Amino acid sequence: MSSLWESIASSGPAAGVFHDRSGSVALQELGTGSILGGNIESFRGRSVLLAMHEQLSAALALLELDGVARRLVLCTPDLTPEQLAGVRATAEADIVLDSVAHKPAQESLKRHATEATEWVLLTSGTTGVPKLVVHSFDSLAGALPRHPAANKPMVWSTFYDIRRYGGLQIYLRAVLSGSPLVLSSAGEPMHDFLARAGAARVTHISGTPSHWRRALMSGDTALISPEYVRLSGEVADQTVLDNLRAAYPQARIAHAFASTEAGVAFDINDGLAGFPEELIGKSGSAIAMKVQDGTLWIRSQRNATRYLGGAQAPIAGDEGYVDTGDLVELSNGRFYFRGRKGGIINVGGLKVYPEEVESVLNADPRVRMSLVKARRNPLTGSLVVAEVVLTDSESAADAATFDKIKSDLLSACRRTLAAHKVPAQLRFVPALELSSAGKLVRPDA
Repeated sequence: MSSLWESIASSGPAAGVFHDRSGSVALQELGTGSILGGNIESFRGRSVLLAMHEQLSAALALLELDGVARRLVLCTPDLTPEQLAGVRATAEADIVLDSVAHKPAQESLKRHATEATEWVLLTSGTTGVPKLVVHSFDSLAGALPRHPAANKPMVWSTFYDIRRYGGLQIYLRAVLSGSPLVLSSAGEPMHDFLARAGAARVTHISGTPSHWRRALMSGDTALISPEYVRLSGEVADQTVLDNLRAAYPQARIAHAFASTEAGVAFDINDGLAGFPEELIGKSGSAIAMKVQDGTLWIRSQRNATRYLGGAQAPIAGDEGYVDTGDLVELSNGRFYFRGRKGGIINVGGLKVYPEEVESVLNADPRVRMSLVKARRNPLTGSLVVAEVVLTDSESAADAATFDKIKSDLLSACRRTLAAHKVPAQLRFVPALELSSAGKLVRPDA
């Protein structure tokens, strides 16, 4: 049985260093010591809820406890007390770990991996108790390289919280390759995070499209010079891809598709939104994908195994496929994401995908990001409304300029979209809220 620590130790000395706003820790320091002191055996076979505020503490605890604990439950600090209590009950957590030392005790230590530890992640986008999704170390990291890069060293970073699926993938990539990792901190200003990443000479960095739009809005993108920029977690439209290409002409720009339940399906490196038709039904691949009733389904060894909780339905459906809940549409040999099944706006019986409207609005160079949602209407059931964040150069405009921009945006929608998809109301806002997963906070369906 192999643990996370044994996986990196077998490849040679762990050379990586974890950084966040609170400090840094070299993985080599964990070779003989423990951040849990002499208490590591008290966690053996237990269900442990990780409830730290800072990511660095969680990153170290995962290294210590995989292969020791029976279950590790990764909680982000944004949970309400009621949600945290619900998660703890569902996971049957008998230990809540909310802090660890950042410097290991200097003592002789040999870690024994006796447990096939379950890694439990929380789904995002709900106001109630999140669903708890069970992964194994192999389903999370089975396809990732287990050795340092042979050529140029990598320095990883991510806007994500590593306790979310997207961030956890970057954490595991860094750990298994022995690479340094620069972590974000909750509430940290964009300038400060990018400055830290730049000082550490980050080469590879990931985030959601909303993370990247905020970075572009900040005017601080020049603080880093990455070789690889990755987007995942939301629809990556052509505008954000083009804007990142302009900001980082030397970098490889990739957008990936992954979900907490389905795992990573693919990443696209051709600079275009969507993905090629030939990925569907591709034979001989470790990952199988199909489109059923307009929804993307995925089957692979990276799928989660099950939900926790007796009332939850199984994750996999027929033939082991997982329904991602993401709607796709084929156009000219390429599939494009249209949004979530639960996010469709019904206007008099006609469907509107918010992301489709947002893509039109975001294509205007004066717009940095937008959010499209429903407003109740007694005649049609719902109307489409939009909130728009302008670029810094336009946000201080006078009333006449605002009116002109609004008129131009609505005209673009009328030219591109069916009449029922055109926003009935459009207003400018200074910012849009992001969830802890780095996604736009959308109203519950």
